[in-house]
Amino acid sequence: MKNITKHIFTFGFIILAFSCTDLDVEEKDSIVIPDTDEGFGGVNPSETLESAYTDIRNTFNTQEALYALSEVSTDEMLVPTRGTDWGDNGVWRVLHEHTWDPTHRDVLSTWNRLNSNIFRINQLLAPQSQPSTQQVAEGKFLRAFSMFHVMDLYGQVPFREADEGVEVDPRVMTSGEAFDFIINDLNEALPDLPARSPGAETIKASKAAANFLLAKLYLNKHIYKGTESPDAADMTMVIQAVDAIKNDGFDLQEGFFDIFKNDPDNETIWHTDASVETRMWNGLHYHQIVSDNASGGWNGFATLAEFYALFEGPGDTNEEGAGQEERRGYVPAQGIGYGFLVGQQYDSLGAPLNDRAGNPLVFTKDFPALVGNNERTGIRVLKYHPDNGAYTTGMIIFRYADAHLMKAEAILRGGSSGEDATALVNELRTLRGASALSSVDLETLLDERGREMYNEGWRRNDMIRFGAYTGQWEFKENTEDFRVLYPIPATALVSNPNLVQNPGY
Repeated sequence: MKNITKHIFTFGFIILAFSCTDLDVEEKDSIVIPDTDEGFGGVNPSETLESAYTDIRNTFNTQEALYALSEVSTDEMLVPTRGTDWGDNGVWRVLHEHTWDPTHRDVLSTWNRLNSNIFRINQLLAPQSQPSTQQVAEGKFLRAFSMFHVMDLYGQVPFREADEGVEVDPRVMTSGEAFDFIINDLNEALPDLPARSPGAETIKASKAAANFLLAKLYLNKHIYKGTESPDAADMTMVIQAVDAIKNDGFDLQEGFFDIFKNDPDNETIWHTDASVETRMWNGLHYHQIVSDNASGGWNGFATLAEFYALFEGPGDTNEEGAGQEERRGYVPAQGIGYGFLVGQQYDSLGAPLNDRAGNPLVFTKDFPALVGNNERTGIRVLKYHPDNGAYTTGMIIFRYADAHLMKAEAILRGGSSGEDATALVNELRTLRGASALSSVDLETLLDERGREMYNEGWRRNDMIRFGAYTGQWEFKENTEDFRVLYPIPATALVSNPNLVQNPGY
């Protein structure tokens, strides 16, 4: 994927463009409202659209920000401090413990990135920019995607028109208002988006990607609208959106870890050309290396023993051929394994690895605490594998198995369909080498989503919808209900008086 070179502007222009969020932005990441006597004169729509896709890549091309807020705050992942490694002034620990505040690094950076993405698209969609019909459709999809995350994470969305100057305080949409705005964007975009089949072109917006986001929105509508329970009609909308995706040729694919190679597959609905190194190296040990990355991993991220226990297989080993379900992966006798890495680890020739102090590199299930860990504590997690390329680009954002499980959930929640939720879940489980379930309820479905979608950025969203996010799990005792939303960053409140801090903060 060709890199997009962005124009460099002065700091004064940066303030004008980003005053809605009080961004700390490097010049190379800036966008600008052209300073002319006539005001905003438009932007080059082709260049701006390409830059908007680059913004999506940069949003995902990190283990911090959006990914950290979505995963480290859940029962799926934690980043323990190992000696002085991964201390980082406690930013990882407070995410897992649910004790963050409005000054947290990732709360601020995620807010800034997403709102920056939205403003760039507002410039593209302005009449002065004269975008084509398809550019408008792609722009509305990309704006809807970023607004979805702001709404989901923060519960309110600031909005600055392209021609509004620094003297105008951006208006702020409530969660319910933002939901309606996003739905309208997607419905207007759908007719003019291309119908892309599975393959390399899934890097661009498509009808299937828009339908996926519609399904995700309607599935969570009762959360965003503040109603007690989902409406059956909304659940039927989820089912119809998923059926439309399947009609475009997307489907479940066998060979679970093959989906995460840099090759076309039937499941990937939308991906970005972000490097997947942050999904590989953040948990692997320093001594776990491949030929094109001799420096090894970063030895940080790990999963919890209770999350690992959700998968079928013997509890005392994850060696290759031990009878575990495919999604749990395995530890081979040579090289780096797939899925959940626990127990003795080996180099490419089959020799047992040691840690830096000379102890056998045996990844353990248990942690002494969030601090005081050695290099070996914690099960490591790997979907994108270094053998496929240490710096491979091609990170999945939307995947059909997610849509398939959304459909099963929508049926359980009252949606109209001639299909059976248990049969849909068992179709997936059979493909993944797991035993069939006699019946499926919502609790079972949350577990199934964890088994299928781990490490893909949806766990927080799922846990909130199922009422599990404010519960307790290992090293997380805080049950404050207001933590289902992150705080509005302190700097954003200062720069825009229309914003109001979320309750509890």
